[in-house]
Amino acid sequence: MASYNRVILVGNLTRDPELRYIPSGTAVAEIGLAVNDRVKKGDQWVDETTFVDVTLWSRTAEVANEYLSKGSPVLIEGRLKLDSWEKDGQKRSKLKVIADKMQMLGGRSGGGGGGGGPRGGSDAYSQPASSSAGANIPPEDDIPF
Repeated sequence: MASYNRVILVGNLTRDPELRYIPSGTAVAEIGLAVNDRVKKGDQWVDETTFVDVTLWSRTAEVANEYLSKGSPVLIEGRLKLDSWEKDGQKRSKLKVIADKMQMLGGRSGGGGGGGGPRGGSDAYSQPASSSAGANIPPEDDIPF
């Protein structure tokens, strides 16, 4: 049976990125993303917010830590992953996004508040260096459509 696991989200960071390094030296950053959706309830449109935890790896994690802060707008493309663990004898699980690509959406002067935003330029784009999926993708300038 075929399956397809891709997620594209646009939202704002709910907190500053949390960067750490695993024993191999690879960077890992955790971010929280708030994604707004407008739905009609009765006669009124209501904003609903979905909060999503996102994991970034390698250079993408370092770029996020350097240029993003709480409130920064960002586009994330990745896949869903179910994390499962046991705590105090109870099984727990959480659905999160493993990012393959990240694009900062804020301008130089802000980025949505929160005391910062991209400092290195707008619309910066980053992919993890070790991503096997991204290693064979040609630069966007070479795509004929």
